[in-house]
Amino acid sequence: EILFLQQFIADHPQLSRRALSRKLCELWQWKQANGVLRDMVCRGLLLLLDRAGEIQLPPALRASRNRPDGWEPPEPLVPDNRPVRGPLADWLPLQFQQVRGSAEEPLFDSLIEQYHYLRYQQPVGEHLKHLVCAKGQAIACLAWCSAPRHLASRDRFIGWSAEARRRNLHLLAYNTRFLILPWVQVSHLASHILGRMAKIVPSDWQRVYAHPVYWLETFIDPGRFQGTCYRAANWLDLGSTTGRGHNARTTKRTQPVKELFGLPLHRRFRELLSQ
Repeated sequence: EILFLQQFIADHPQLSRRALSRKLCELWQWKQANGVLRDMVCRGLLLLLDRAGEIQLPPALRASRNRPDGWEPPEPLVPDNRPVRGPLADWLPLQFQQVRGSAEEPLFDSLIEQYHYLRYQQPVGEHLKHLVCAKGQAIACLAWCSAPRHLASRDRFIGWSAEARRRNLHLLAYNTRFLILPWVQVSHLASHILGRMAKIVPSDWQRVYAHPVYWLETFIDPGRFQGTCYRAANWLDLGSTTGRGHNARTTKRTQPVKELFGLPLHRRFRELLSQ
């Protein structure tokens, strides 16, 4: 396969790295469930082989935004920061918009960068970005992406095998960011938003990626939060993480311990995830 790649690159000297990757995806039929080429996966493979000296890619045309030394944080934008206060009923109905790939995405990225304590992080893999508005004003942001590969307490709760997890991990979605903007003070708003997202995320994921999700999950930093809004929205507290990270090579704690919360989205979620 490496010999094939070497010859393929030599036979197409005019192609850029991106064009090589897309052409290889077409040849190998590397596609997502929605028919989109797995371009970034292929590009990552080519870059890995290039750095290992197995192949020689053409020079990069521009700095990659996916590398720490090439990625720039979102540009700070001035949001509408008029105070939003009072009973939840005064602000209903809320507007939920999936903004990835839209004109509103820069605003979403900027709000997370400016007001979330973890700041903005460039997503990898399947992901969605939801902007929540009340009477046309942005009041909250939620980011979702592919779930971590292995979480002991979640895997025990689902009861799936290692093989089933490998096949069905894409049927889970991970809430990486949940931000209520600082000028918003509305009781029960956070749990109301989470309750709405339990129906919106599966629908949007099916529309964008052409496959369902049957489970939502997130981490809570117990040093900062109690997870009250997640509990109020019927999320389950599955216990603490080990603090060793996802690919740890040691049994020692290297990261802060977090609380893991999960939400089944289908009454037969165990059966669907274990097949």
